Amino acid sequence: MNDQQIEQEIQAKGLTAPRVTPADIEANIASEHYFTAYGGAKWGRVTRDEPKNSDALRLLTFCVIVLRNGFTVTGESACVSPENFDAEIGRKIARKNAVQKIWPLLGYDLRQRLAAYG
Repeated sequence: MNDQQIEQEIQAKGLTAPRVTPADIEANIASEHYFTAYGGAKWGRVTRDEPKNSDALRLLTFCVIVLRNGFTVTGESACVSPENFDAEIGRKIARKNAVQKIWPLLGYDLRQRLAAYG
């Protein structure tokens, strides 16, 4: 069951107490940045030399999400077989993994705000 299906079920059951929604997650994303480990190693500030084992580094995709408050979360996607590597799919998986890290952060923030009024 994906996030959208779960959200539909919550709404169908009339569960209306304060909670974090997929829309809250998206509204808190200020920017997204994607790169492969190869790109990071090749063009990062540490080195400009050809990265060692560059074939393997090309299969690891990172997503860095910057939240509205400036906090960052990361996600990654590693492809096992070079023949199956697809940059778009890698970015989608890396983004999904990064977004999963936002849920508890926003949940904690909401709980703090509720406790302040409780």
